[in-house]
Amino acid sequence: TYCRFSYELTGNRAVYLGDGDRHETAFNQYEVVVPFNAYRDPELAANTDGHCRYSLHIYPSQQFAQGYKSSLPIVFTSLVAATFFLMALTFLVYDRFVHRRNIKVVNAAARSNAIVSSLFPSNVRDRLFEDAKARSDVNQAAHSRLKTFLHNGDSSDTAITDENAHHSDFFKTKPIAELFPHTTIMFADISGFTAWSSSREPAQVFQLLETLYHSFDETAKKRRVFKVETVGDCYVAVAGLPDPRKDHAVVMARFAKDCMHQMHSLTRKLEVSLGPDTADLSLRIGLHSGPVTAGVLRGERSRFQLFGDTMNTAARMESNGIRGRIQISQETSDLLADAGKTQWFVAREDTIVAKGKGELNTFWLSVGDVGKGRSTTDTTHSSDDVFAPNNYNSSVALDGLMTTSAESDQQVYNLVSNKTSRLIDWNVDVLSRLIKQIVARRKASKVPKKDLSKQYFCPGDNRGAGTTVLDEVTEILALPEFDADAARRQQDPENIELDDSITSQLQQYVSNVSAMYRNNPFHNFEHASHVTMSVVKLLSRIVAPVDVVVSDGKNQKRSFASKLHDHTYGITSDPLTQFACVFSALIHDVDHSGVPNAQLVKENSKIATFYQGKSVAEQNSVDLAWDLLLDDSFKDLRAAIFATDVEKARFRQLVVNSVMATDIMDPDLKAIRNARWEKAFSAFPNMQEDLKDVTNRKATIVIEHLIQASDVAHTMQHWHIYRKWNERLFLELYQAYIAGRAEKSPETFWYKGELGFFDFYIIPLAMKLKECGVFGVSSDEYLNYAMRNRKEWEDRGQEVVREMMEKIKGG
Repeated sequence: TYCRFSYELTGNRAVYLGDGDRHETAFNQYEVVVPFNAYRDPELAANTDGHCRYSLHIYPSQQFAQGYKSSLPIVFTSLVAATFFLMALTFLVYDRFVHRRNIKVVNAAARSNAIVSSLFPSNVRDRLFEDAKARSDVNQAAHSRLKTFLHNGDSSDTAITDENAHHSDFFKTKPIAELFPHTTIMFADISGFTAWSSSREPAQVFQLLETLYHSFDETAKKRRVFKVETVGDCYVAVAGLPDPRKDHAVVMARFAKDCMHQMHSLTRKLEVSLGPDTADLSLRIGLHSGPVTAGVLRGERSRFQLFGDTMNTAARMESNGIRGRIQISQETSDLLADAGKTQWFVAREDTIVAKGKGELNTFWLSVGDVGKGRSTTDTTHSSDDVFAPNNYNSSVALDGLMTTSAESDQQVYNLVSNKTSRLIDWNVDVLSRLIKQIVARRKASKVPKKDLSKQYFCPGDNRGAGTTVLDEVTEILALPEFDADAARRQQDPENIELDDSITSQLQQYVSNVSAMYRNNPFHNFEHASHVTMSVVKLLSRIVAPVDVVVSDGKNQKRSFASKLHDHTYGITSDPLTQFACVFSALIHDVDHSGVPNAQLVKENSKIATFYQGKSVAEQNSVDLAWDLLLDDSFKDLRAAIFATDVEKARFRQLVVNSVMATDIMDPDLKAIRNARWEKAFSAFPNMQEDLKDVTNRKATIVIEHLIQASDVAHTMQHWHIYRKWNERLFLELYQAYIAGRAEKSPETFWYKGELGFFDFYIIPLAMKLKECGVFGVSSDEYLNYAMRNRKEWEDRGQEVVREMMEKIKGG
């Protein structure tokens, strides 16, 4: 028989559990059987009769197994796996990084190669790469010598000697230069560019140059013409190198024609974005054929250059040419004749005197119908930049040949109509962008569509008997406070899409305004557009608070934005204010009669009586433009400009103050404005006045002076711009004198009058722009031009007056 007893062994203690086998069956596979008497004499025990034999069956328990369980294998396995994973991930990331770096290197190399290819001919480029490789080998050798010096202690004198030898070796190599005996060189200069750029922002100047030069470059590639360089507004190209070709003169003639046509086409398109007079720009091109030395002047900023008499003569062909025409030398014309292209050119009527060349016979290359050429007895480089006034009796050059005024009246009329159309498009573009800003700010400020709680009275809607626009002028314009949260929430105005109805009505409104301007030589729609352009430029030079990043939780940035708002007096914080300034410039001379207010009062005209003899033309312009805006056909446009009665009243007030400020001849108004300036910018301000009123008063004065400066901006721009508009104003006053609407001919007082105008109005006004401190570098620019123009007028003014009279009397 068998008897079973169960014990629990813990260390050296045994605990009786009871009869039977009570081990945990889950551990049966771990059973260990040990005979209880095995440690003594197993044989004796086995042979003894009646002896009771015992055996021990040992099993682990759950508690025992738990004590010997370990997670270390899993931990070690996981660590190993994680290590391999990180290594693999690191390798992949590094491989990706190397791949991206290689792509950047390849792209950079491609860009560098493209730049070098565009700057140098292929054979010169290959020479440069070979020299670069040779210098790299020299650098490597120098690096090896450095290692030798570090290891072996080479003397410093030897090292310095080697270094000097390395630098001198660069200039001991053979220069990259070659003579090309058969080439044709083109110089193309943008006529009128200097004057045009004086009234533009730097970004607009570069936009014009980049657009034109890119178009020329693409044509040069197609014609296999090599672009040598651009120096400012001068484009230089050559045909016949690096690959010699017999038809270099023919190819360059075709290329010059292409450039002329592209110039006129692109400037007409760009006038919509770059403003008035852009389409008046033209090219003056000169061509000359002959041998030229070409090479690379090595050193800092190495570049490919041409040298020789051919280069100088080509430059003379351009500088002694005429805007809108292509002048070619005798040598180039001979090559064209040899190629059977005698119909391409005609001889110039007179000879030119070129510096270092004496008198030369030259030819005009026919360019086709460009409609931009101009004949003039003064064909020097500087005179070509002078714009002619709106004198439709002057002769023009069309189709590359001279035509009389009788033969070209229709062409001139079409040119003028097209120009007016482009001016309308430009004004619409400017105003549309400002309306987008208004809409974007209105959305960010969560302004309701219509303020139904109150109805605000707008004086222009229902002016009482006996009151005029001038009565609405206020000393302080109320500008809204800067809303930092709205500036942060505001979306990019460029992403705002205006309804077609708004754009269409704006186009119609500007077109109607242009038609309301009379055909005066000076006070016309073109002048209004020029004033508008100046306002836009000055507004763009004011640092606006919306340019500051504003975010929640950063009170410092909010405080800075608020201070910047105060610095600019809140003008650029409010898009409606900006729109009102530009709108005022557009309409400020609507229906101007071409004579001063004093003459209208003297003639006892109806409008002079109606406006009580004060600011007659200005008040009339405001009333006409405002009545037109309130017409039912412009309902959507009005809703976009002012969504509430508050905005409408503020817009009206801004327009009234701005346009009335353009009356600079009324002595009473001038005295009032000077007193307000002193009060606003006094060194001893009134400490009792509310700070908001102080800021708004300064804003009011700055806005008025902004449009005053823009109204006479031509006097503070390039001399040729000043001459253009000065001549037009002279012609307008002379026409009034001839019509019996002026006591004196402007010839009798114009010279001294302009000097006084500069001394007592223009220069003090430019200094005020500088003193108010919000227009940045434009204030310095305006003041410098005013001083230079004043000096130029003092030296040449009497001669200019005589020239203007001769031109008028000569028809």
